Amino acid sequence: MAIPKPNTNQSEAVDPLVEALLEGKYISQTQYADAQEKSKALAVSVLQVISEENMVPDEEFAKVKSKVYGVPFMDLFGKMIRSDILNIISHELAQNYKMVAFNKEANEVSIAMLQPNDFHALEAVEFLARKNQYKIKYYVTSQGAFNHVLKQYATLSEEVEQALKGTEAEAKAAEEGIELAEKGLEEVIKKAPVSKMVSVILRHAVEGRASDVHIEPVGNETRVRYRIDGVLHTSLILPKHVHPSVVARIKVLSNLKIDETRIPQDGRFRMSIDGKDIDYRVSTLPLINYEKVVMRILDTTEGGKKLEDLGFDGRNAEVMRENIKKSHGMFLVTGPTGSGKSTTLYSILTVMNQEGVNIVTLEDPVEYYLAGINQSQINADVGLTFARGLRAILRQDPDVIMVGEIRDNETAELAVHASLTGHIVLSTLHTNDAFGAIPRLIDMKIEPFLVSSSTNVIIAQRLVRSICTYCKAETTVPEELENEIWVELEKIPKAAIPEDVNATRPLKFYKGKGCARCEHTGYKGRLAISEVLEINDVLEKIIMSGSNTDEIKEEFKKQGMISLKEDGIIKALQGKTTIQEVWNVTRE
Repeated sequence: MAIPKPNTNQSEAVDPLVEALLEGKYISQTQYADAQEKSKALAVSVLQVISEENMVPDEEFAKVKSKVYGVPFMDLFGKMIRSDILNIISHELAQNYKMVAFNKEANEVSIAMLQPNDFHALEAVEFLARKNQYKIKYYVTSQGAFNHVLKQYATLSEEVEQALKGTEAEAKAAEEGIELAEKGLEEVIKKAPVSKMVSVILRHAVEGRASDVHIEPVGNETRVRYRIDGVLHTSLILPKHVHPSVVARIKVLSNLKIDETRIPQDGRFRMSIDGKDIDYRVSTLPLINYEKVVMRILDTTEGGKKLEDLGFDGRNAEVMRENIKKSHGMFLVTGPTGSGKSTTLYSILTVMNQEGVNIVTLEDPVEYYLAGINQSQINADVGLTFARGLRAILRQDPDVIMVGEIRDNETAELAVHASLTGHIVLSTLHTNDAFGAIPRLIDMKIEPFLVSSSTNVIIAQRLVRSICTYCKAETTVPEELENEIWVELEKIPKAAIPEDVNATRPLKFYKGKGCARCEHTGYKGRLAISEVLEINDVLEKIIMSGSNTDEIKEEFKKQGMISLKEDGIIKALQGKTTIQEVWNVTRE
């Protein structure tokens, strides 16, 4: 059945795959119109925008391709392929043409492709078939499954082991005590084995969705650990003799001094991996004999995510959006280190980033580069502190100011002053909950009447691991824990409980059983649980009269808002996370 082409000229043809996505309601007319606008602005196809924006779940997208192109769908997740079959198509060809061989019976070879209509890929396969007298059976697979198979060409250990074979000269040099500053080691770190080893470690970290890479000496070995969904996992053990070379190679990439091993150093570098520009923020720390390196991985192509993607929904998201629209005032995000505060601020900045708005940020350091936003980085060595930078920003005619963190009295005073003089000020504070931000600002010598009149909203958040949607299953909790949860659940205003949540006993909870898609952990990705405190007229009077925390909490409840733990319980009942995760991050 032909469908109308929204917001497009009749002369423009709709791609059959896009048409099928619209007809099957995989994407809405609004999403299609948005994709059309972006495709024109970026000079790419509408289909490419739909794919890159993840508008359709990976596996469903592949199944729609299967129907449109008349090619069977094959789910390759969890499937281990024999190396002789896998190597029918070389690693390079697999990466270039997005296709893999996964089965062979007699002379019949099964090929799974991401794009079954890719003429160049089909041409390459047909050439291979003629050369080896193969009969080819074509299938379509999902991007995630393709990535899973691609990793099987060489595991992290195998690739590094190959690189290690070329490091015997380095080992001998290290045993003889050659100093990092000497020309010998400078030459060594430029050689292929060490460069390849570091490159492989970084690539596997990105493919494994790691947020950080730790390279650290442990006894007579060097351990490489990846932080995935907030948890560190040992991924590789290297012989100790390669440690100086690996550290030196990372220093060279980061433009750090390779002969300085006595003091910590910070730097960053960028690499392109699988078509994505990845920033690595590097920190070195001298230990007793060697240095430890930690690298934060930042995907610069991601930009700011939507609030819903981060885990904000319901009344919390509604209050945040309303306060984003205000013309002035402070918007504060609180929580411990690693709770996703910066990511939330970037998400808010993305919403505010419009042609007629001048946004200036002051960060330590700049984590993501956002087009259209003026981003400045703190540099204490030359006296560019948050306070001094904020003074300079106020002379840049800003509409929106983002200050990475309010750390001291001077920065707090300037932020309050800016918010009272017609600016939106976004920033973070290190407090345990939203209520703690008010006494924290007062401790910084900000008068209570200034706190109440300058602050619009305070958010507290934590990150919890998301249950893998592919292996999610219902589970039970001990009776004692269920009773504890029930006490908390009864405190939640009825209007704040979503319709899809069963708030009657027995309560239903979920967990991930573990599968290939989540590396058998039961979790994949993370989301925020939050509490959002909106400063209204009543709260202003409470703050000015002495900031009684109990009175503030009582008014918070009257607003119909929910606490961190309550938001976590709702998300656990929705099957988004486990109750164990919620209890772990909200434990006082």
